[in-house]
Amino acid sequence: MARKLTVTPGDLNFAMLRETFRGPVEVHLAAEADGPIDASCQAIENILSSGQTVYGVNTGFGLLANKRIEPDQLAELQRNLVLSHAAGTGSPLEDATVRLLMLLKMNSLARGHSGVRREVIDMLARFLDEELYPVIPSQGSVGASGDLAPLAHMSAAMIGEGEAKLKGVTMPARDALKKIGLEPLVLGPKEGLALLNGTQVSTALAMKNYYKIKRLYNAAILTGALSIDAIKGSDVPFDARIHTVRGQKGQIEAARLYRSILLKSEIRQSHADCDRVQDPYSIRCQPQVMGAALDMMDHAARILLIESNAVSDNPLIFSEDEDVLSGGNFHAEPVAMAADVLAIAAAEVGAITERRISLLIDPHLSELPAFLVKESGLNSGFMIAQVTAAALASENKSYAHPASVDSLPTSANQEDHVSMATFAARRLGQIAENLAGIIAIEYLAAAQGIEFHRPLKTSAPLEDFMALLRAEVPPYDKDRFFAPDIEAAKRIVMSREIDTLIDKHMPEWGERDAQLI
Repeated sequence: MARKLTVTPGDLNFAMLRETFRGPVEVHLAAEADGPIDASCQAIENILSSGQTVYGVNTGFGLLANKRIEPDQLAELQRNLVLSHAAGTGSPLEDATVRLLMLLKMNSLARGHSGVRREVIDMLARFLDEELYPVIPSQGSVGASGDLAPLAHMSAAMIGEGEAKLKGVTMPARDALKKIGLEPLVLGPKEGLALLNGTQVSTALAMKNYYKIKRLYNAAILTGALSIDAIKGSDVPFDARIHTVRGQKGQIEAARLYRSILLKSEIRQSHADCDRVQDPYSIRCQPQVMGAALDMMDHAARILLIESNAVSDNPLIFSEDEDVLSGGNFHAEPVAMAADVLAIAAAEVGAITERRISLLIDPHLSELPAFLVKESGLNSGFMIAQVTAAALASENKSYAHPASVDSLPTSANQEDHVSMATFAARRLGQIAENLAGIIAIEYLAAAQGIEFHRPLKTSAPLEDFMALLRAEVPPYDKDRFFAPDIEAAKRIVMSREIDTLIDKHMPEWGERDAQLI
């Protein structure tokens, strides 16, 4: 059943964005939006009636901004803009991304600085209500003058061009409109430009992938804790006093989480008086690395939430002052840098996770059977699974190269510095996919390590975590076809079962995202 959302312009929160990412939503625009929307439309009418020349209202675009367009050509101007800019390529964006970007575009336009009619905003809401999602190619935006090509494909569906998916079935957009009882939209002055300008695609991609990476981060905390018990690691590095004197917020929170997860582990209690002095960095420095990643992820989330509520088209209408101002809010540099930060954080989570897998299979460090299997030699166990994890971690190091430091001039050098935000946000999906594979392999390896300590149990949260895996994958007693086990573990670490486990055992952690702002 679709979740009902009431949108007050400029007031989207994490919970609303998360619900839109997870599944269909029905959207109602709060009544207080009417006044600002009407005022901005009236400002456009006043401009036209006064004979002023204003960029995007009665001029060409980009380098053609000095070309004045006659009044009887303004509707054709906006239609031509949409059709000419719908020049994307590549595989279509996922439904979750399209839902998010339409919600963000609605929210931005409804703030009343874009000069679009309520009719335009209501059509986007109707698309969401009816699960009508324009088919939007994923490539073709450089993240300034906004996400022009992908937003043009969204807008093309509104005017009955291109393709759309209606409840999962792809068809011509005009047919989809007819099936839900809508006529193609005839765009008014500036409306095409307002729809095309903006950072909603890059922001939606980044926000969607933030949620994926955050869930994987939580899974990596769990697999990392499982590895600590698997090698009978020391609990001293997680002592609160160590982290308090450094003062890094994420590190303090991560250490507290590890202490909570490992509490009352029988395995831990069995070696409380051992003489081990120090564990390798991938074990004892988890709070430092995961804490730094958490701080960066929190920072990125704040930037993306601000951008989700931003007005990022051009020009902007300030009806109370009767001003129309041309600026550069469509430049998605904040999104690009936030996506780069997320990429670096996710790559580092994967890098330290892979090092723990390597540790687990090395009997000299783990004190577990070589490659985590009995009769090693006859059996290779986790030998090549670790190689797979290394390959994925290495890929992510390349993907984590900042996209925001790149720029390639466009539009005959009128748009001479761009953000590359859309690619920065889109490549997070591949990073998340790779990270899931690395975490899945540690999940399998650490769980196998725990099996060698039976009948001793690990902590209650980790026993529940083990149970999720053992419902799909039995322990290893000898070599078998390995790939299906990795895929089963990936499904778990990418699933909402991780959220459920966190909410059950650490509810305060599950609620923290809502408190970021």
